Formats: sequence, C-alpha cells, structure tokens
Amino acid sequence: MRVIAGTCRSLPLKTLPGYSTRPTQDKIKETLFNVIQTEVPACRFLDLFAGSGAIGIEALSRGAEHCVFVEQNRQAVKVIRENLQFTRLEDKAEVLQMDAVSAVAVLNHQKPFDVVFMDPPYLKDLEKSVLEALESAKCITEDTLFIVEASRETDFSWLDTSPYECVKWKLYKNNEHLFLKRRSEK
Repeated sequence: MRVIAGTCRSLPLKTLPGYSTRPTQDKIKETLFNVIQTEVPACRFLDLFAGSGAIGIEALSRGAEHCVFVEQNRQAVKVIRENLQFTRLEDKAEVLQMDAVSAVAVLNHQKPFDVVFMDPPYLKDLEKSVLEALESAKCITEDTLFIVEASRETDFSWLDTSPYECVKWKLYKNNEHLFLKRRSEK
C-alpha cells in the first residue's frame, strides 16, 4: 500500500498484519480521491475507523489542512502514528484511540470538518450509529461531505428517512462508496 498522489506520492505505508483491518485498495483509493479532489485542498478531514491511516494520509498528502484519525485498535493506532512519522505529516494530524461514536462527542467542540470519511467493519450497521451521532454534532456543518465505504450488501434503505441524502454513489466489485450531505431545510 502506498500514497497515490501529492507531497508524499509513492511513499509506502505500513498496514496491520492479519485481517483485523481492510486497507482500501490503491485503485479504489485513487477513484475516491478523483471524486473528491476539489474538496480536499485546505480542508479539515475526519478519518473514522482509520485502520492504517491510509485515507487520511492521502488527504493530507493532497493538501488537507488537518486530519483527525479515529481508531479503536491499539496496534492500528501504533501503525497510524508510524505512518504519520514516516510521511512527516504528524504536525497536521491528531490520532484518537477510541470508538467512532465516542469520538464524535470528544470532537464536538473542534472547528468543523469539511470531509468525514468512515470505513467501519462491514455489515454491523456502525455507519448508521455514527451518522446518528453526527446529526446534532457541532463539528460538522450543512456543507460537510460524508463518505461511507461499505460492503455492497449493506442495506442503506434507512437513509430515506434520515437527515442525510446520497449525492453520489460509486460501486466497485465488492464494496461501494456513498457520498452523503445533510438534507437542505426547505
């Protein structure tokens, strides 16, 4: 796994051994960042369920101002810190070792995030829990872009009655990216 573009282009990143995390494949990561390329420069980026930190590091490499990495697994947090040190991006990053829902409460008083990316364990409805926690959070705005990476089998029918609407949807062989915005008040 490597950084695709930006100031850290081609630098290799460590991953956690075993199957406790699923690093986003380089091809899918490249597609994702092609979709959000205009959102990333100078943004505040939140990487939930960060794993090795590859998505947040990619955002920083491409010009994000700051990234908060949230990861519950202690070994994964160690890998994120090592990757940040290796890429020399640690001064633009904050790493929180906790679950994503708890992190929303901790981050609630920070400057708002422009992009929130989450790649939770598949088929556990964790994305729904996190988005519900973010509904009233002060660390997001009506312009915040939410990106959910999920299994293609994930049921998102609950979005129809949620405060979020899908503005773009990318399907891949085994997974998908949903790009969500808060529904505008009419």
